[in-house]
Amino acid sequence: MTKKIVVTGIGATTPLGGTAAESWKALLAGTSGARAIEADWVSEHELPVTFAAQATVPPAEVLARHETKRLDPSSQFALIAGREAWADAGAPEIAPERLAVDWSTGIGGVWTLLDAWDTLRERGPRRVLPMTVPMLMPNGPGAAIGMDLHARAGIRTVVSACASSTEAIVNAYDHLQDGLADMVIAGGSEAAIHPLPIAAFASMQALSRRNDEPAVASRPYDVSRDGFVLGEGAAALVLETEEHAKARGARIYAEVLGGAITSDAYHITAPDPEGSAAARAMIAAVRNAGADLSDVRHINAHATSTPVGDIAEYNALRRVFGDGLDDIAVTATKSSTGHLLGGAGAIESMFTVLALHERLMPPTINLVEQDPEIPLDVVTEPRPLGDGDALAISNSFGFGGHNAVAAFRTA
Repeated sequence: MTKKIVVTGIGATTPLGGTAAESWKALLAGTSGARAIEADWVSEHELPVTFAAQATVPPAEVLARHETKRLDPSSQFALIAGREAWADAGAPEIAPERLAVDWSTGIGGVWTLLDAWDTLRERGPRRVLPMTVPMLMPNGPGAAIGMDLHARAGIRTVVSACASSTEAIVNAYDHLQDGLADMVIAGGSEAAIHPLPIAAFASMQALSRRNDEPAVASRPYDVSRDGFVLGEGAAALVLETEEHAKARGARIYAEVLGGAITSDAYHITAPDPEGSAAARAMIAAVRNAGADLSDVRHINAHATSTPVGDIAEYNALRRVFGDGLDDIAVTATKSSTGHLLGGAGAIESMFTVLALHERLMPPTINLVEQDPEIPLDVVTEPRPLGDGDALAISNSFGFGGHNAVAAFRTA
């Protein structure tokens, strides 16, 4: 028998705020998290892109000194978001063997890896920190949360580029359905605002070059969009069965209906322009939820603000919903947060959950002139969701042709 799975806790540290509540408030206010990078390495390396969406609250202001010294920034962000989500869920007493973690990252400990390489070259092997490997490994963030909360039902890490954390949430749903745990902390984190990823993404013409106006650089669906804005941070959701949540008197934000995962097998970076595999993921996510496509009222789109990617996703959406797409409100929250790579899906799922819970859809900013080839109903001001039962999906698509879609419904 299919179990009802619900969200009972949320946590985040993002370019919009140091908590989930602060991030949501700033999102509704139309705030941009993009700003100039104030670090010497920007000019030192003569980077062609000099801005990003950095986290508003440095982890050192939240974590103990020994935690920042022993954790890569990607793990620091994860620990902050995971702790907040767990506290928000009521920090319940649960047998460790019934608590699991499904986490994700797209790149992992890039700061640790490259700093260690510099140390090796400049100061020799004896100066490389003993904790370098556990700090750089991609499963480090999930392990940090699991050890902090004593989760012993399994700590699993997904690395599927920009689809990673949506896939982790889908996995968490499946793990609860399979009875492997009673509660799961799911989400993703990323900390890749570093000269090498910036140089590499810029080299492939993926980043916006609006160095003089960072706040308006991420502009999904606009005719003048020229690339994404690199972001950092983390978001976490606490998932559990409805039966378990009600038994402990937990607050329920929304119901998780599961999701779906597909792959393009088309190109290592470019999406399939026809969007056929992305479309299959959306269709499967809705049908796996026992719902009809006509039930979808809101979509948090992947919408990175790249010329090719936004149109490919639109083609997939039109393939799925046909003329019904005109009646669905679409939000592109990367316009505010930038693109958090492996953490993007978690933040966008959190925003989708809050949109359902608050019955208020967040805006897309910086849309001045909408691309006529993408005739979507884009939410540009906070918009009421309306009455009655509502279903929403959150899309994530990543390099390698990874597609992940999560579906949620009002509780």
